[in-house]
Amino acid sequence: MSVRSRIFAAMYDHQVGRIERAGLREVRKRNVGEASGRVLEIGAGTGANLVHYGPNVTSLTLTDPEQPMLKRLEPRARETAPQATVLRAPAEDLPFDDDSFDTVVSTLVLCGVSDQARSLRELRRVLKPGGKLIFVEHVRSDEPKVARLQDRMNGLNRIVACCECNRPTLDSITAAGFSIDRVEHGTLPKAPKFVRPLIAGVASN
Repeated sequence: MSVRSRIFAAMYDHQVGRIERAGLREVRKRNVGEASGRVLEIGAGTGANLVHYGPNVTSLTLTDPEQPMLKRLEPRARETAPQATVLRAPAEDLPFDDDSFDTVVSTLVLCGVSDQARSLRELRRVLKPGGKLIFVEHVRSDEPKVARLQDRMNGLNRIVACCECNRPTLDSITAAGFSIDRVEHGTLPKAPKFVRPLIAGVASN
C-alpha cells in the first residue's frame, strides 16, 4: 500500500465534491440508474454510485484495485447496499467467469487503468452476450487546441489525479468490439479545462 494511494483515497471525495455538486451527480444518476440484472462496477472508489442503483439490479459486485479505496468503500456499501459484494481486483484481471454479468458500470475509471485495451477486453469477457457497458468518462477533446493542452498537462494530471486526461476512450470502446447504443458528449462542470470533456452512455457487448 503506497503513500500515494493512501493520500489519493483520503482526498478523493474532497477533490471531486464540487464537481459532483455542480452536475456530475446527475450524470451518474441518469446513467447508473439504467443498470439491471447482475451488475459489476469496476473502480468503485469510495462508492459514489451506490445511491443510484435501482430496483432492477438483482446483484451488485464492486471492485477496486486499491486497498485504501476499499477501506472507504466497504463501510459505505454496508450502509447503502448491504447485499453487495466488494472485492479487490484490477479491471485488467477480473476474477470472474465468462458471461457472468448483465451490466458493467465504469465511471471515471477507464482514464486511470494501466492498460485500457486489456481492461475493455476483460469487460467484454465477463459480460453476457448482449450485456451492457454503462460508462461516464472524461476523454480527449475533439477541439485541437484543448487536445494540445491535455497533452501538455497529462504528465501533471497523472501525478495529481492518477489518470490520463487525453485518452480517446470512446474510440477504445468501439475498437474493443462494443456497439455504442447511446452517447452524450458534455463536460465535467467546475473541472479544469483539460479534464472537462466528458462522454456518458451505454454500449452493448
